[in-house]
Amino acid sequence: MIVLENNEMKVSIQEKGAEVVEVFHKEKDLQFMWSGDPAYWGRVSPVLFPIVGRLKNDQYTVDQRVYSLPQHGFLRDSTFSVIEQTNETARLQFATNGRFKDVYPFECSVEISYRLENNRLTFQWKVVNEDKGDMYFSIGAHPAFRIPLRENEQISDYFLEIEPSETTPKEFVLKDALIYEKGAAENLHQLPLSADLFANDALIFSDIDGITIKSTVNENQINVQFNDFPYVGIWSKYDAENHTIAPFLCIEPWFGIADTHDHNGNFKEKLGINRLSKDGVFQTEFSVSFS
Repeated sequence: MIVLENNEMKVSIQEKGAEVVEVFHKEKDLQFMWSGDPAYWGRVSPVLFPIVGRLKNDQYTVDQRVYSLPQHGFLRDSTFSVIEQTNETARLQFATNGRFKDVYPFECSVEISYRLENNRLTFQWKVVNEDKGDMYFSIGAHPAFRIPLRENEQISDYFLEIEPSETTPKEFVLKDALIYEKGAAENLHQLPLSADLFANDALIFSDIDGITIKSTVNENQINVQFNDFPYVGIWSKYDAENHTIAPFLCIEPWFGIADTHDHNGNFKEKLGINRLSKDGVFQTEFSVSFS
C-alpha cells in the first residue's frame, strides 16, 4: 500500500488499479472515501480504461476485427509498478506489453500520478501510444465518496453545486447501459440529492467544470474540479426494492462515454473516443478538495 501524508491528510493507494482507497482528514477525524464494501459495490475509485461504461453487446470492431471487453475495461484490475514516490506524491505505471492483444489491439502505457497539497488531492493521467499507428481509447475516473459523512444523517441532507462550462451542458440517460441523448440541461446549478435520482442508473452530463458535494446540516464539502473533461457521471447504487441508495456517491470525470444505443460498433467512430497518433502522449488531471 502506498501512503501519502501531510499535516492535514493521509491518502492510501493500492497498486492494483492504482486505486485510491482511503482519504482521511486528520483534524476532522473523517474518512471521506467509500469503504469498498462488496455488499453494495466492492470498489472505491477505479480508473476506467480503455473504455468508459459499457459497449453495445460488450463488443467493438477495429479494422473489421471483433473484440470483446467488459464494462469499464481492464485497467482497474491490472497491477501497476511504483516508479516514483515522496511523502506527498506517487507515480505509478502500467504497460500492456502485448498481454491484451486479444481484447485491445493497441500497445500503450498508462501513468497515474497523485499529488497531495494541503487538503487537495490531484489525479494525473498520462497515456502513451506505443503502437505502430494511431490508437483509440477512453479513460475515466470513478471515485466513490462516503455519503452521508456522519452518523444520523440522511442522503436528503446533501446536495450538489454544479459548475457548468461556458457551453450549455447536455444531459444523457442510460437504458440497458447504453446512451441516449436527452437534450440541453439548462439552469443546472444546484441539485438536491435523493435516492430517486438514481432509479434509472447514473446521471450523465457534458460540459461541466466542477461539482461540489455539500450538506445542509454540516460544514463538510467535497469539491471535484475537472475543467476540460467532456463528460461526467454521477452515480450511486440504487435498491429498487427499498427505494434507497448505497451510502456513497460517485462523481466521475470522463474522457469517454458508454456506447450510444444506435452505435455501429466501429471503435474509431465511438462517441467520445480519443485518438492518439504514433508516439503521441495524452495528459490530463483533475483534483478533489476535502474540507
